[in-house]
Amino acid sequence: MTARIRVLGIDPGYRLTGYGLIDTDGQQSRYVNSGKIPGVGSDPATRLKSIYFEIRRIVDEFHPDEVAVEKVFMHRNADSVLKLGHARAAAICGTFEHELVIYEYAARLVKKSVVGRGNADKVQVQHMVKALLGIEAALGADESDALAVALCHAHTRPLGALLEKSRVGAAGTQQ
Repeated sequence: MTARIRVLGIDPGYRLTGYGLIDTDGQQSRYVNSGKIPGVGSDPATRLKSIYFEIRRIVDEFHPDEVAVEKVFMHRNADSVLKLGHARAAAICGTFEHELVIYEYAARLVKKSVVGRGNADKVQVQHMVKALLGIEAALGADESDALAVALCHAHTRPLGALLEKSRVGAAGTQQ
């Protein structure tokens, strides 16, 4: 049996950043906590600072082993992409003090991993996240998206470990 890993999933956003924590052993995942971090304040620096410090607090409180973050997708509005990138960077920087490994996943892969289709809508993602984790309470879209990122990581990390093992030769050297 594999050891338990605690995963912090992050769905970055300039107005709201979702976070979700799960425990996984490679076979089953269990809900730990989730929420949303509002980008507080009207100026960008204050918003980003609130994201950074809240993620830092969450890491200090829940001690995740690994972090999974949704990748930024290209959008027609360059300003929106830049703001999203800044929020994402602030969230990632909030984990640096603990030297956690950061994994990135495209939104399509997250949806495919959780729902079975890369073009699933937010309602379908929310429904499957609640079903997979046995959550009965209401979840906001940002929370369920963050939990979906964490679940995606939980589902794909055993495959990554197998692929890494397959690259090691008989003498233990990388091939």
